Amino acid sequence: MNTSGSEIKIIAGNSNMELAQKIADYIGVNVANCQVTTFSDGEISVNINETVRGCDVFVVQSTNNPVNENLMELLIMIDALRRASAGRITAVIPYYGYARQDRKAKARDPITAKLVANLITAAGADRVLTMDLHAAQIQGYFDIPLDHLLGGSLLANYFNKKNIEDLVVVSPDLGSVTRSRKFANQLDGEVPLAIIDKRRPKANVCEVMNLIGDVNGKNVIMLDDMIDTAGTITNAANALKEFGAKDIYACCTHAVLSGPAIERIENSAISELIVLDTIRLPKEKEIDKILKDIGLIEFKNSYPNELSGGMRQRINFARALIGSPDIILMDEPFKSLDIKSKHEMINLVMELRKKSIVTIILVTHSIDEIIKLSDIVYLLGGRPVRILETAEGVKIKNIVENLYKSIDEFN
Repeated sequence: MNTSGSEIKIIAGNSNMELAQKIADYIGVNVANCQVTTFSDGEISVNINETVRGCDVFVVQSTNNPVNENLMELLIMIDALRRASAGRITAVIPYYGYARQDRKAKARDPITAKLVANLITAAGADRVLTMDLHAAQIQGYFDIPLDHLLGGSLLANYFNKKNIEDLVVVSPDLGSVTRSRKFANQLDGEVPLAIIDKRRPKANVCEVMNLIGDVNGKNVIMLDDMIDTAGTITNAANALKEFGAKDIYACCTHAVLSGPAIERIENSAISELIVLDTIRLPKEKEIDKILKDIGLIEFKNSYPNELSGGMRQRINFARALIGSPDIILMDEPFKSLDIKSKHEMINLVMELRKKSIVTIILVTHSIDEIIKLSDIVYLLGGRPVRILETAEGVKIKNIVENLYKSIDEFN
């Protein structure tokens, strides 16, 4: 609800235009006409092609890789809006870069989290809205109001829908204990907490030292604010496996995933990684994840004629998954496959449904597919085609029995 009394405008930088569009769609406005480009020498150019005078403007820009370029885009957009007499300027920074340098760990260290806060304030922002700061004290670095949102509830809702039994939440380090305890309280039931005690000899390198708590025979969820090179989370997952953990789920708000992160995750004991969209995942990382899910990561560089019919059908399914759609329409997807490939594809769809909350609309004439895959069945027939019968859950078997009767009568 707009409480400012001014017209709301959303302006997007180049870091995460998809997220800006989702925000605009949710509140029912259009993303403002603004182009952020570069001159031939690399300097950033901002052109706002509509009036913002007196408006309540929200600038959506994460400061992830390339962090310096995205930060400069944010500062220049704020400056342009201030000079265009915007009524109020809110910097929406889903991922706040430079947050890990929040104190002097040794002599002559900079405190870049404070420096960036000063830059945003000096550029002309009236308010900042961000998510899951690496350190909560960064809120105090700003001399303007700051809203600090937490992503734990969104991740907790995802796991509550999965109904995983024998859960334990594991904090990957001592600094994440408060975050992990709050996350555990948001899960259904009484979920215990365990803590990994680690030592970090240098930046982006960590070593698991000890485990406080019991994970033997348990399904584990590890929560962190960000995953960068994935050294912390993968070392922790491998250690938990040695301590007897069953399935290990990792989740975070910010998927930085730099350097060898993807390879480390693929080769680790992590069963599933869940992230929020504060940072736009590059297409190559999204594709690698999907290829791993469908069991074809080793054929990433193969030509189509080197793949079997079943593999090609899996690729078609993978193409539908790119972009994380809410709904997938599958029209007779298993029709041309041999029996072995058909059952592999059906099992694949069943596994992927467990990992995501995507809705699949399946058009089929196969009773076997109806029984194995369906939560709700709509039986169509007549001319013109109409819904003859609807069934959900255990009532699906009534439709199946009627179909078998129809087949027996025909024979």
